[in-house]
Amino acid sequence: MEKNFDINEQGHSIRCKLFYDKNPHAAENIVLILHGFGSSKDLKSTDKFGERLTTKYKNYAAIAFDFPAHGSDARKKLTVAECLTYISLVVNYAKEKLHAKRLYVYAASFGGYLTLKYIAERENPFTKIALRAPAIQMFKAFQGNMTEDERDKAAKGKEVMLGFERKIKIGKDFLDELEQGDIQQYEYLDESENILIIQGNADKIVDIAASQAFAENNMIELIEVDGADHPFSNPKHMDLAIGKAVEFFAP
Repeated sequence: MEKNFDINEQGHSIRCKLFYDKNPHAAENIVLILHGFGSSKDLKSTDKFGERLTTKYKNYAAIAFDFPAHGSDARKKLTVAECLTYISLVVNYAKEKLHAKRLYVYAASFGGYLTLKYIAERENPFTKIALRAPAIQMFKAFQGNMTEDERDKAAKGKEVMLGFERKIKIGKDFLDELEQGDIQQYEYLDESENILIIQGNADKIVDIAASQAFAENNMIELIEVDGADHPFSNPKHMDLAIGKAVEFFAP
């Protein structure tokens, strides 16, 4: 089952989708689903993950939500700091309103970057973390997917509109946040046993070599999916990724 709801706290209104079996308040384990840049909570793959998770395990639920300026969120501009605030507010909601005893994260690309930044700079409330094609070098990946004209405009302090279904206002301040917020400066050895990375070797957006080096340096397991691109657009590849993540979250 699923339902949409909003978290209205601290002047924010976070658009959420809850996946659950029968009673969401009976779920002791809750997985936060974090989407990538230009995406949203309303993906078929997100629905599939939520359905598979809650069907396979009792007392599990999942919350997907839109980051600032994504999906149905009311914000017009994107900042890393506000993304981290959204994560914190959803974590608090899961703990205080749904009474979750254990929290998990299933995050993709930009969501993976934010997850790693969050646990390094704020707190780690998560029992286990599964990352699909995480943007380990987020600034490099972002710059590499902008045109020269867009990079020049941003460097001059002008805002550019980027995205897919919804265009997102990006300014120099956001790019500065990414450049200065390199997660490779942190060690994740204490959390390594509870982190899993899943990435395709045909990923042209996020360099798998960076993920391999990051995983090796931090002793994190990395599952390499042969032929999978960045969004895991092949349904078989996506099914594999979802299956591995759900298995990783087993009670």
